[in-house]
Amino acid sequence: MLGLVRRSAVPEPAALLGAAGLLPFVVGAIGGFLPGQTGAWLRGALLGYAAVILSFMGGVHWGLAMTAARPSFLRYGASVVPALLGWAGLLIGGRPGFVILAASFASLLAYDLGAVRSGEAPAWYPRLRWPLTLAVCACLVLALLAA
Repeated sequence: MLGLVRRSAVPEPAALLGAAGLLPFVVGAIGGFLPGQTGAWLRGALLGYAAVILSFMGGVHWGLAMTAARPSFLRYGASVVPALLGWAGLLIGGRPGFVILAASFASLLAYDLGAVRSGEAPAWYPRLRWPLTLAVCACLVLALLAA
């Protein structure tokens, strides 16, 4: 039983680095309410950071596809969609950009959960992804309100 608990626990480096990665989301979302150029700059920085992190999250699936027993166009293809959506959200910008990014993070979470159910991602992954995704989406919605 103890071995099962350890396997489902989030590795400490992933938990700590994931939590640290929230800092730019929080700063961008709260700072986005500042008046003038500062608030606008911080909202733009948040859009850029969210696009980069969404692309990074897609890269997780590229890595999982590389370690799979059989290559799959679906798995590899699905891994590049987050980067494309992040790019679209960044290019469109403003309120629509925040909506695209928040929806993309939520959709990627659903895809991640499916990967765990099918045994393609580690069992602990949802315990990391749920709180991080909720925080990211909350920050993006907050920034949307400031835009």
